[in-house]
Amino acid sequence: MKAIQVHEFGGPEVLTLHEVSTPQPAAGQVLVRIHAAGVNPADTYTRTGTYAVKPPLPYTPGSDGGGLVEAVGAGVSRVNPGDRVYLAKSITGTYAEYALALESQVFPLPANIEFAQGAGVWVPYGTAFHALHHRARIKAGETVLIHGASGGVGIAAVQWARAAGLRVLGTASSARGRELILREGAHQAFDHSQEGYREQILASTGGQGADAIVEMLANVNLAHDLKLLAMNGRVVIVGSRGDVTITPRDLMARRGTIHAFTLWAVTAAEEAEIHAAIFAGLENGTLRPVVGKQIPLAEAPRAHREVLEPGAFGKIVLVP
Repeated sequence: MKAIQVHEFGGPEVLTLHEVSTPQPAAGQVLVRIHAAGVNPADTYTRTGTYAVKPPLPYTPGSDGGGLVEAVGAGVSRVNPGDRVYLAKSITGTYAEYALALESQVFPLPANIEFAQGAGVWVPYGTAFHALHHRARIKAGETVLIHGASGGVGIAAVQWARAAGLRVLGTASSARGRELILREGAHQAFDHSQEGYREQILASTGGQGADAIVEMLANVNLAHDLKLLAMNGRVVIVGSRGDVTITPRDLMARRGTIHAFTLWAVTAAEEAEIHAAIFAGLENGTLRPVVGKQIPLAEAPRAHREVLEPGAFGKIVLVP
């Protein structure tokens, strides 16, 4: 089978296509034929070798994927060959024609969801649910600001928040991205590349601020976020690419809190809740993964460059 492998940590150019042996499932394992693999910013950080997750070399990247069960090992009872599934992590990585996973890492994909959409389920929707429900503890009637709302996690957060009865504000740098945010459920969309947009956000809340802020780029926005919080407001950091200086008094005056997490550290109970909510949302149409680009597997380096570029629009997936 063909698979992307990383033999040394570095830039996107270290992602190279190789012919490797197709793995076979042992007891408790599932072999999935990958129809699409999700590309996440965390994949790019791991590739550099400077991220908290540092796999042994060589490795195949990718934790997200959508496809069909090809074969199952002894003792597997939750899925059968031919089943449509999405992957939430795997043993061998999803940037490949086939991925080997534990039975506990494979989940049913409803018939109304395409495989490319299934490749954008676990990290985006798991991250957004954990941020909103487990960390921010959102409540119906509150106002949430989603910074960088037109990317995979951002769109997931918009859909989750709207379904939970919140007033949803989102930001994006392109007109196309802002149109997407509004289409997917945001009540208002703001241009975060425009001077004065933070004042517009605050004015839209009647000067009260947001009860919760989901932050995708904390090194740029966190200090400003604290000034946009309502009393008892919460900022949840989803992503950051550097250091930041904040003024603690901005937080103190609002009795505010800052939360942060990595999806890899969720508890078993939290993960079970996330997957149950994901399946229900996909099945009933509340959740609608948006695929912005489908890129051939061999062009993984291009995908790693584009996933970090401004102007995000939905999910980038690799197609074997």
